[in-house]
Amino acid sequence: MKAVAIGTYGDPEGLTLVDLPTPSPPEGEILIAVEAVGVAGMDAQIRSGALADYGFEEGFVPGSEVAGTVTAVGKGRDDSWIGRRVWAFTGLGGGYVEQACVPLEQVVPLPPELSPVESVTIGSSGSVAHFALVHAHLARGEAVLIRGAAGSIGVMAVQLATREGASAVAVTTSSTERGDRLRQLGATHVLDRSGAGRADAPAGYDVIFDVVAGDELPVFLDRLNPRGRMVTVGAVGGQPPVDFGRVLMAQFQRSTSFATFSAASVGAADLQAVRRDQFAAVARGELTAVVHEVLPLDQAVLAHQKMDAGEVFGRIVLAP
Repeated sequence: MKAVAIGTYGDPEGLTLVDLPTPSPPEGEILIAVEAVGVAGMDAQIRSGALADYGFEEGFVPGSEVAGTVTAVGKGRDDSWIGRRVWAFTGLGGGYVEQACVPLEQVVPLPPELSPVESVTIGSSGSVAHFALVHAHLARGEAVLIRGAAGSIGVMAVQLATREGASAVAVTTSSTERGDRLRQLGATHVLDRSGAGRADAPAGYDVIFDVVAGDELPVFLDRLNPRGRMVTVGAVGGQPPVDFGRVLMAQFQRSTSFATFSAASVGAADLQAVRRDQFAAVARGELTAVVHEVLPLDQAVLAHQKMDAGEVFGRIVLAP
């Protein structure tokens, strides 16, 4: 089967199309004929070599979520799964393939109205956004700022914060066009990347949902209301300054807080339950899966070039 592996770390051109043996599902797993692969920011970080210290080696196949049709089951699994359309979490890698073996515990059946492309657009990003907002203790009537809202996680956070009854959903983004699209998804105020740009925007926020991190993270900590909470779910802008905690200590009497969130801290059953609910919500038209573009698997280099250039709104999907 065809797969995309990291030939050399660094630029997108280091991704290469390779031939791998078609897998056979071991005990407890199923085999999926992949129709859609979600391209995530984590894939780009792994490809760049930024996470090389975590054991990723050249030859690694990226991709954490796939969708398609079950074609075989391993020993101990019900044959009735064969022929069913499913979404699956493949872990931190292994998804840029034509055929994927996945433990059944990481699989969610798809509603008839939901396409494989839509499912990999929200499968992981939607659950991250949901549990990060839970981690932030978002309550109805609170003001939220979503930093880095144009990516797949930010797009979902805008929609979920709106559904939760936030009094304001401010977003940072890089262009007027993106701001208009985010307004259509529920944003009430559009700011530039520095958090400026609207005189009528809230002066402070009860929750800041951050996908960016980077050097400017301390600036956003200063925009928390008393007892405000900032939760960082990614670091697409790089690591924050090592002394960013000084900002929190300087406003000690305002009881602000900072936290990180990773879906790895949530049990598989809880993640799958949220994914099932969100898939059903998209099928009913209550949530929107924002697909930037669908590209063939052999154009993974182009997909990563677009991500690195900051061109993507929502999620790029690869179609084997």
